[in-house]
Amino acid sequence: MNKIDTQMNNLSNGQQLSVEENVEEKVKPSKRSLSRRSFLGKSLAVSAGTIGAGWLLTDRTPAFAAGGLTPGDAALLRFAAAAEILEADFWIQYNELGGIQDPEVPGGTGNPAYTAALAVLDSDMAQYIHDNTDDEITHHNFLNAYLASKGAATVNLEPFRTLPGSTATGSSGILRLTNLTQLTVDTSWWTRYRDDSHNPDLDPNFAFPQAVPTLAVNRHTAIPRTDADTSDPNFLQAIANTAGFHFPTIEQGGTSLYPSMALRATHEEALRILISIGPTETMHFQTWSDKAGNAPPLTAVDPVTGVSVTFPDLSGGGELFQKNLIMPEPCPFLDRSLPIVSIIRPTKTEGVAMGALTFLTNMGLFIGQSPAFFALLTQLAQAADHARHGRGSAM
Repeated sequence: MNKIDTQMNNLSNGQQLSVEENVEEKVKPSKRSLSRRSFLGKSLAVSAGTIGAGWLLTDRTPAFAAGGLTPGDAALLRFAAAAEILEADFWIQYNELGGIQDPEVPGGTGNPAYTAALAVLDSDMAQYIHDNTDDEITHHNFLNAYLASKGAATVNLEPFRTLPGSTATGSSGILRLTNLTQLTVDTSWWTRYRDDSHNPDLDPNFAFPQAVPTLAVNRHTAIPRTDADTSDPNFLQAIANTAGFHFPTIEQGGTSLYPSMALRATHEEALRILISIGPTETMHFQTWSDKAGNAPPLTAVDPVTGVSVTFPDLSGGGELFQKNLIMPEPCPFLDRSLPIVSIIRPTKTEGVAMGALTFLTNMGLFIGQSPAFFALLTQLAQAADHARHGRGSAM
């Protein structure tokens, strides 16, 4: 048995897997490496060292005995856990500055100016931000706890908490996993969910128009980086508007990810988990898509980067831009010979995990992260994409 096979067998037995430059060395779990929100169990982690590009989770491990959870099911749930850890990280940043500060959600003291700018989109924004944050924390805590209960490796991204966040009033000042200050926000979901003629599953090359074209280019901050960003009310509102469109951009991704991964699940409980968490992402998406439509029209220039952003008045753009169309318009599904139907889109399952990782990376959410971080996330995504319904995973 070669050393990679040995590591895979360790993984199947639920041991921590730490990929060092020397992969022969086994590392025991360290409670110090886990945050207080992490499940204190066996975890899949990677050090700041390098990882071989060909080192991936495969189906070389046997099916987990407990409850019949297959390696493919475990890979799907691990990728979901990693995605939820990352979501929780940036939602915590939003809550520290613009949400409600209470024991349910850790850190922060609130930024009154930013909170007020967000409230222009809806007076309940602080409550919604808080509740969305709390949801994502519970998601990754549950997923990791469930994996551990089945003897499967969990996910710990704490070694990658290296990115500086906001220093504006209200921020806890801790290091982050994600970067909210250099975002390129794809707002094509706005027209995709209002278009009754196209579906990305059937029209993968169709370019859905952007609701806010200037957000889809260059880099924009969605939180005040320092207190200086709160001194110009117009620019501060642009920051809040950017956040307002980033919220649904993220949540529509989860809305598609969970049903797409569920199609690859084998074990009944794994399927139940995916189709139970997924709809909460949809509830988030519909809430935020409604609030984004309230972003006031404006143009602002970032005083630090010189980048300009324009939020248009969407009220005169016809059905594709209509602000109160927050329920999915019917569109083609499966085959164009069938009637159009109101659905989540896309849900085609091939390459969905790598697609989600690429989407988040292109957004700029991971600017400043290490090569080891990308290697681990790629490993988790490719393992999830190798899962096959009824067969655990495929070579």
